[in-house]
Amino acid sequence: MFSKERFIESINRIIKSDYGKTLDEATEYEKYNVISKAIMEMIIDNWSKTEEEYSKVKRAYYLSAEYLMGRALGNNLLNLGFYDEVKEVLGQLNIDLNKIEEVEEDAGLGNGGLGRLAACFLDSSATMNIPLTGYGIRYRYGIFKQKFENGFQVEEADNWLKYGDPWSIRRDEDSVIVEFADGKVKAVPYDTPILGFKTKNINKLRLWQAEPIKEFDFKLFNEQEYDEAVKEKNRAEDISRVLYPNDSKREGKILRLKQQYFFVSASLQDLISKFKRKFGNKFDLFPKYHAIQLNDTHPVVAIPELMRILVDEEGIEWERAWEITVNTFAYTNHTILSEALEKWDVRLYKEILPRIFEIIEDIDIRFIIELKEKGYSISKLKKMRIISDNMIHMAWLAIHGTHTTNGVAELHTNILKHQELKDWYELYPERFQNKTNGITPRRWIALCNKELTELISELLGTKDWIRDLSRLKELEKYKDDENILNRFMQIKENKKKELAEYIRKVEDIQINPNSIFDIQIKRLHEYKRQLLNAFHILDLYFRLKENPNMDIVPRTFIFGAKAAPGYYRAKGIIKYINEIAKLINNDPEVNDKIKVVFVQNYRVSYAEKLFPAADVSEQISTAGKEASGTGNMKFMLNGTPTLGTYDGANVEIVAEAGSENNFIFGARVEEIERIKDTYDPKEYYEKVPGLKRVVDTLIDGTFDDGGTGMFEELYNSLLKGASWHKPDNYFLLRDFDDYRKAQQEIDKAYRDRLSWAKKCWINMANSGKFSSDRTILDYAREIWDVKPVVIK
Repeated sequence: MFSKERFIESINRIIKSDYGKTLDEATEYEKYNVISKAIMEMIIDNWSKTEEEYSKVKRAYYLSAEYLMGRALGNNLLNLGFYDEVKEVLGQLNIDLNKIEEVEEDAGLGNGGLGRLAACFLDSSATMNIPLTGYGIRYRYGIFKQKFENGFQVEEADNWLKYGDPWSIRRDEDSVIVEFADGKVKAVPYDTPILGFKTKNINKLRLWQAEPIKEFDFKLFNEQEYDEAVKEKNRAEDISRVLYPNDSKREGKILRLKQQYFFVSASLQDLISKFKRKFGNKFDLFPKYHAIQLNDTHPVVAIPELMRILVDEEGIEWERAWEITVNTFAYTNHTILSEALEKWDVRLYKEILPRIFEIIEDIDIRFIIELKEKGYSISKLKKMRIISDNMIHMAWLAIHGTHTTNGVAELHTNILKHQELKDWYELYPERFQNKTNGITPRRWIALCNKELTELISELLGTKDWIRDLSRLKELEKYKDDENILNRFMQIKENKKKELAEYIRKVEDIQINPNSIFDIQIKRLHEYKRQLLNAFHILDLYFRLKENPNMDIVPRTFIFGAKAAPGYYRAKGIIKYINEIAKLINNDPEVNDKIKVVFVQNYRVSYAEKLFPAADVSEQISTAGKEASGTGNMKFMLNGTPTLGTYDGANVEIVAEAGSENNFIFGARVEEIERIKDTYDPKEYYEKVPGLKRVVDTLIDGTFDDGGTGMFEELYNSLLKGASWHKPDNYFLLRDFDDYRKAQQEIDKAYRDRLSWAKKCWINMANSGKFSSDRTILDYAREIWDVKPVVIK
């Protein structure tokens, strides 16, 4: 129960002891820290009780290089059920909770869907009472803060810890040593509570921070060798300094490898020391109490590392150790792109992790013997070897060294089984499963769209749907209720006004809240085809210039995306879109009809404002390239139709909500498979009306790329290809006209307000399948064999 008196007492005590101030004297960030610590005091007993109860049963452990958590304060208050009470108490103390929430830095320890999925899974496991602990790295700086200078992306350090982190507790007593060939570092854990919604269960995210064994060489410092005196400290801290350091050079690759091994080794050492305290050397019991999920290939080095610990340190014979290892681990594959399946140069492993390399060699040799006994041909053996062409294939190691491999959407899993991983599926058919991704309804509607949440709760007569999203299906009966649809669209209009005001303040751009908000927000990658969106916008602009009286519903195109610092072509696309925005937004003849905004520093807290305000959800990746997507689900939950290809989870969205309530276009997987070897983009470039005109703006001087050659390189990638890919590798020109037609359908459909509202409503009412609560229960039941534990 929430106690107003105890809460105020905690706040006053903490502000005095931590800052030597009264509340009136405190800065906004000091108030944020104090309020957060007061909440930590409230939950600490339940957190300890949860840990105690979980220690008695089989638990799941999620190993992930990324956790894109976002802000904690509002989400934790929502899950505790105290949000309104705390807001009221703070109001009495002249503190605006919304203002305090805006002070909190996003915990940007992730890059995109992979890290955000991990965060949703943590929220859902706590809410569903599933004993799951997350393990990762406590990066000193997140992915990066993005700003635009003359349209170019510029990266700045994301110092998310600049005001401290009131939500984590340092656990020095659980520190471990991680060894590389060139030295040792200390791994220090920081624990963050993960609160479930309407439950006393509090799960844990344990993030490791790298620190030196020897903090400071006093002798060297005394000899005035100041840099040398702190060299060990700096090299150790580099390991947990930045998420995904640029690895275009050898040094960057070594740092990435060290990051992966660092958090995996620390996590396994942590688990094994706790296991031995309880069970001694009875390692056959290890898989009975531990289910470890490898989130993509980044933590796959855990397989040889567990083997090293079992064989070298615990003296277990190879076959028994291998059986324990395989029965402990499961692997989630997140990509269909062969170029994104992680591989490591054997020279780096030999140099940094020589014993781990020897173990991988052993695994590979034994695997080849096994395949030879099964009668596999030489050519197939070469294809499936874990080590081949001096590269270690981490995805092959992952499939061979685990009991389950899962895809993250039905289409993705089918492509893995029948195309990309066909040989492996034929070898291990019983190991392959599908687990369609999901999103947490807490952050992605209850927190970010309180008005819609209240309407749904009123209609269902309960708030229980927030932990059982399938209940939304009951709302379908209102799809023709004009009164309800009007209330629903009024909420959308208010959210659009809020977003327009936020963009005015943050980006200094005025947008029309009465226009269609057409939004594409996701990682910047060629296969996600932000460039296709840009080409359509430019084509629309040219057509408006030719025919100023053309009848269109005003449209605001909103982008949000970060390009990886070393991804040159993606940065070129950002610059190109910003050039288009500059042209259109400064042209008075069209800017009352179309406007383009590329928001800066897209992140979780920005996303919370964008998803509820969207009219159109852009999910336009090349069919067969997006494993799942989760942004598509967040839009759907907030009542936004999908404009997309038949790709990833779009396929399942359409199955749930109907193709008549979404806008599907473009070549499907089967067609792309059929035409990929003979496809000539020049046919479309020459014949599709208006297409050549927009593509040529990359080279005809319409736009300025600052002399970088970025735009010409983009042009060549479409029409000439490159050494590593064919022309128009992602079929933009093939799909351009289909996409334009789908956009025209949207313009037409949007004019009928009630019909449009019905499409939006049906999407929202059929989004129940896409709850991460459902996904996590499927993992627990079908992969981990882990049961819920309810804290009384």
